[in-house]
Amino acid sequence: MSQKTFIAGVGMIPFTKPGASLSYVEMGAQAVRRALDDAGLAYDQVQSAYAGYVYGDSTCGQTVLYEVGRTGVPIFNVNNNCSSGSTALFLARTAVELGQVDCALAVGFEQMQPGALQSHWDDRPQTRERFHPVWQTLTADAQGVPRAVRCFAGAGREHMRKYGTKLETFAAIRAKASRHAANNPLAMFRTVLTVDDVMNDKAIWPGVATRLMACPPTCGAAAAIVVSERFARRHGLRTDVQVLAQSMTTDVVESFDPPSMIGYVGFHMSRAAAQAVYEHSGVDPKDVRVCELHDCFAHNELLTYEAIGLCQEGQAERFVLDGDNTYGGQCVTNPSGGLLSKGHPLGATGLAQCYELTHQLRGSAEARQVQKVDIALQHNLGLGGACVVTLYGRADTH
Repeated sequence: MSQKTFIAGVGMIPFTKPGASLSYVEMGAQAVRRALDDAGLAYDQVQSAYAGYVYGDSTCGQTVLYEVGRTGVPIFNVNNNCSSGSTALFLARTAVELGQVDCALAVGFEQMQPGALQSHWDDRPQTRERFHPVWQTLTADAQGVPRAVRCFAGAGREHMRKYGTKLETFAAIRAKASRHAANNPLAMFRTVLTVDDVMNDKAIWPGVATRLMACPPTCGAAAAIVVSERFARRHGLRTDVQVLAQSMTTDVVESFDPPSMIGYVGFHMSRAAAQAVYEHSGVDPKDVRVCELHDCFAHNELLTYEAIGLCQEGQAERFVLDGDNTYGGQCVTNPSGGLLSKGHPLGATGLAQCYELTHQLRGSAEARQVQKVDIALQHNLGLGGACVVTLYGRADTH
């Protein structure tokens, strides 16, 4: 029989620019210590651990966790591109739910380099190489534009052409992110921007994207402690934030055929994961009042509104223009500032989202607090690919 799972503790450190951070070892260890302190646990009470990161050698998870303690606990290293942190959380939650352990730790960290993302391996096939002709052909007019920009901004351009979405709408999403991040002391960028600021920034693909519409390379770490109900009661831990449902999906045929940039960047993965979560929990997407979603580009935030059911396909621009993505609207998206303003240390992002939503459900998000929240949705995406969608709820209301 499956066990109920709870988030007993969360920890996160301020996100910073590459070159200004501590080492991944120090960042990860700090985040773990904060999560343990938040839960009121000692490291020797953790029964299994999962470490998410992208840029690092094997057993970086052990290297980080050995700074906290050396208890012989099983440690699993996780690399699922930008969804590595939420995949670590998925594995921790699964272990507890299935009764393999009663207390699991998920940690994510990343020590990034400046500039566009790039592979450090040039002597072997690249990930998804079989399907590269999709983005290469559909964005053939963008030679010299970094690959990530071509993929995500190219998907946004497809939406613009299909539904008439304006570039200013993506700028409005970025401006909204800056307003939210202004209230987040852990966010990297806290300066409030206007739509004009975003539109007038340097074009990285003229007519399709400016620099401010893309998330920056970031360093940071975050962690969460997942426990069973019996463990929580035995140790007097809080059980106010429960994982109600969680799903992880990978690419399907429709991701690449017929060729579509929207499909290529994970729309179908996101939709399938979200639908599975709604079906399992019985929650309607229209009842979601707060969501942390994967806004690596402003374009992807807009696409994700439709993928996870916050609005119908083709209606995302209206969702933005009506203010339904912020305070006072239908669903406050990325109250933390999201990847665009908070930052995107790849392995840490999924657990930083968990950190934010845990505090939203506890009512401890301070100036970012969304009122009357009893469920919260998390969406974390990695090309390659994997998408993890998690639904949390206040345990006293479910």
